[in-house]
Amino acid sequence: MKECLLCATSLETLPSWKSLVGMEEQEVICERCSNSFERADIKEEGTTLASITSLFMYNDAMKDYLHQFKFLQDIALAKVFRKELNGVLKGKTNIVPIPMHPEKKLARTFAQVEALLDAANIPYLNVLEKLDTGAMGEKTRRERLEMKPLFTLKQEIQIQPETYILVDDIYTTGTTLQHAAKILKEAGALRVEAVTLIRAK
Repeated sequence: MKECLLCATSLETLPSWKSLVGMEEQEVICERCSNSFERADIKEEGTTLASITSLFMYNDAMKDYLHQFKFLQDIALAKVFRKELNGVLKGKTNIVPIPMHPEKKLARTFAQVEALLDAANIPYLNVLEKLDTGAMGEKTRRERLEMKPLFTLKQEIQIQPETYILVDDIYTTGTTLQHAAKILKEAGALRVEAVTLIRAK
């Protein structure tokens, strides 16, 4: 019998015929753990970033999830929010995950945003490279605003005059997304939107 990926409680529900033939994903966490996450469903509009949509708030349950997923490197947890991500991204094109610096990715063993998209079977474009600017969490708001570019466009990448959707795991001040959107707009993107799994404020 399958167990909840977060609390190891037995998942007693029987798989549906759709899940058995691959038409529907089985649940990977129990109802209690699922209910512990606080939905946000916040959408903001702006200029460089036309819109930012966040799916969940940062609460204690999400803090524990992120610790286990990102820092304990439990990549199986990428499956937890696949339905929610599909709800906002399925059928969309030009999806761009916010990249990690290569050294950080090597230390973590996987890129968490790409893992979330892979688990949801959402195709994406790797068009950005992260520059080494240090940890964002260690910088003050003023330091973030005065920072040099966080990203660069990969060599030989051609950005089309279309809509691009940035995806990140957590939204805090918005600096990371603004920097990425600026690079895409300057390279020719007609419109840039963003979707984040979590909103920290």
